[in-house]
Amino acid sequence: MQVLRELVEAYQAFEAYALPHIKKQGLTPPQFDVIATLGNTEGMTFKALGQRTLIYKTTLTSVVDRLQERGLVERVPAETDRRSIIARLTPAGHALFREIFPAHSEHLRIRLERLTDREMTEAIRVLRRLRSAFED
Repeated sequence: MQVLRELVEAYQAFEAYALPHIKKQGLTPPQFDVIATLGNTEGMTFKALGQRTLIYKTTLTSVVDRLQERGLVERVPAETDRRSIIARLTPAGHALFREIFPAHSEHLRIRLERLTDREMTEAIRVLRRLRSAFED
């Protein structure tokens, strides 16, 4: 159980550092996640967006609703399957992405650069192995 405790505490420390920076941008963490995921894309289906962000479908709908109300995201029919809806950033959403994503990446980099390249590689390897222990 110690490994799970360390994992949870590491995630809590990450959130304590990252969340205030996200909130300073006027976004909730799920809103930031959607904008960051849609940035540099032509948009994606709600199913793909949910898989990439790990936001539950019902929550994702309300997050996109709020971003749409703010003029940052739009819904458009998929060209290949009109039953599917694509969520994509509006020009204002792309502008916000270009403003906040590099700043947030830099905010995280400041702390992550405390790890050596070797430590980062090892952390990735161990976390992938831990994830695989819970899959299937």
